[in-house]
Amino acid sequence: MTEAGPAPETRPFQAEINQLLKLVINSLYSHKEIFLRELVSNASDALDRLRFRAVTEPELLKDDPALEVRVEPHRDAMTLSIDDTGVGMSRQELIDHLGTIARSGSKEFADALTKAGQQKDLSLIGQFGVGFYSAYLVADRVEVLSRAAGTEEAFRWSSDAHGTFTIEPAEKASRGTRVTLHLKADQTEFLEPWRLKELVKQYSDYVAHPIQLLTTQTSGEGDAKKTETTRESINLASALWQRPKSELKDEQYKEFYQHLTHDFEPPLAWTHFKAEGNQQFAGLLFIPSHPPFDLNTKERKGLRLFVKRVFIMESSDELLPPWLRFVRGVLDSDDLPLNVSRELLQDSAIVQAMRKHAIKKTLDLLEKLAKDKPEDYLKFWKSFGVTLKEGLVGDPEYKERLGNLARYASSHAEGLTSLAEYISRMPEGQESLYYVYGESAKAVSGSPHLEALQKRGYEVLFLTDPVDEWAAQSLGKFMGKSLISAMQANLKLPETEEQKAEQTKQAESLRPLAEHIKEILKDQVKDVRVSERLTDSPCCLVLPEGVSPAFLERLLKESGRGTTHQKRILELNPSHPVVKYLEAAYAKDPSSARVKDWVELLYDQALLTEGSTLEDPNRFARRMNAVLVEAAGARAS
Repeated sequence: MTEAGPAPETRPFQAEINQLLKLVINSLYSHKEIFLRELVSNASDALDRLRFRAVTEPELLKDDPALEVRVEPHRDAMTLSIDDTGVGMSRQELIDHLGTIARSGSKEFADALTKAGQQKDLSLIGQFGVGFYSAYLVADRVEVLSRAAGTEEAFRWSSDAHGTFTIEPAEKASRGTRVTLHLKADQTEFLEPWRLKELVKQYSDYVAHPIQLLTTQTSGEGDAKKTETTRESINLASALWQRPKSELKDEQYKEFYQHLTHDFEPPLAWTHFKAEGNQQFAGLLFIPSHPPFDLNTKERKGLRLFVKRVFIMESSDELLPPWLRFVRGVLDSDDLPLNVSRELLQDSAIVQAMRKHAIKKTLDLLEKLAKDKPEDYLKFWKSFGVTLKEGLVGDPEYKERLGNLARYASSHAEGLTSLAEYISRMPEGQESLYYVYGESAKAVSGSPHLEALQKRGYEVLFLTDPVDEWAAQSLGKFMGKSLISAMQANLKLPETEEQKAEQTKQAESLRPLAEHIKEILKDQVKDVRVSERLTDSPCCLVLPEGVSPAFLERLLKESGRGTTHQKRILELNPSHPVVKYLEAAYAKDPSSARVKDWVELLYDQALLTEGSTLEDPNRFARRMNAVLVEAAGARAS
């Protein structure tokens, strides 16, 4: 008599899982057949991981040398099984991977998935790592039987997705995982061999492992009854990236991308190449249509590395720089050792050559997209422009090409423009490209820093991403033209000798008032001077060398890397009525309290227009009210 094993253990799903499962199922319902692609892809990943481990642990293959996926329908039992001979899962891995959706219980995840469900946004849902749970689109209950490679223990996980799952010890003859779907009564189409073949051909034809369809047929009756199982390979099982481009169609690339990324939307663009010479490698790189959910996480799935068609690692940062982290795809080397480590990748000349080639091919692809399909390129830029501009800061080798790819809003017209287009519109006499940096195009479009530039007919770029100020400084020049901030104190605009003489005269005339204002604001400003850039506003604050714009100061402060507000230079417009009034009031009574109030009011106004916050907004409001009351009283009298 055998001793009874441990009783099955019933455990609750993570807190929000019941609600999230409903969202997944309801949002994906119209695409229910996608479940087979997801489960086959998971099986393929398990085989890839085993094949990589077997390079150094060949004993893992001793119980079953085959590496394959088996799809097996059972009409009598109303079940469909997807079986793999891969790396398998331990008891804890079953709990971690299947009892926690996307390994995340964060409010952000729940909120984002709720939004996706409301909008039926399949592209968003496809990014959450919820592929396994798509099984519940067609099944009332799912069982997972798994035995981790190199162990003798097996465990069975099962759930009807109603709040709990059960896990218990089980028996399994060899390593791997078997997912069994107890199909809903109206899902019998997924027991038909022709339908399963059709779906594998559509979604998983290029999985690099054989997908076998096992079908069971019964003949005869009574003692003569026979049961026969037939096995049929139903996928091409070849690495798409190793095939000649001339043999492939666009749909095949799109299907492979969706298999690789589990994305519901097709890629925006792709490039397929093979390098031969001192190093031999093939690559297939894709630009997604939208930002992947894991774009800015350490766990992101980026560029997969293969060696001689053997999967090595999921995301290889050594193969592409961080500013191209949105790229998805594969690189397959014939020269790297199969047991390559991350340390070896960092020091390998072969990897450096692959990296350089992959960067070049990606930039080539983006330049071609910008030229041939500008609308698609703008879609790319709105999704990934901020990420791409990081290369201007961190990778000077590519700054000219990245500058050519950059797009910005500007004072010229609605929409985005390239730097080359800006230069083509420059009027005679303009030698530099000008920009202003701030929180949004709306916030900077009315900036007083633009006034003299626009009066001269000069276009101004609106830089509104956090990385833009650093990126513009790093780029420095484009097509021989310097990029100059309209907010910098050392801004020099073309002037005639007559204009220079008038400027000197105004500066001398206004010097007593400027000195008085400097004394009033001695704790707030570095200097006070006559402005060359103002035509309509009474004053503005400009940035001495080394001082960051207000928007950047605020961002740095919010991130914990900021310092105190640095002193600016206050520039005065000598032609403005307010400045003329102040000049006359000061000349009449140098100790006038009204002059002091107006000066402080103008300084607060200048802070607001540059995007800074006021230390005492209530005091600003009181001063403004006093001026309005005075003006109203004067008008009434």
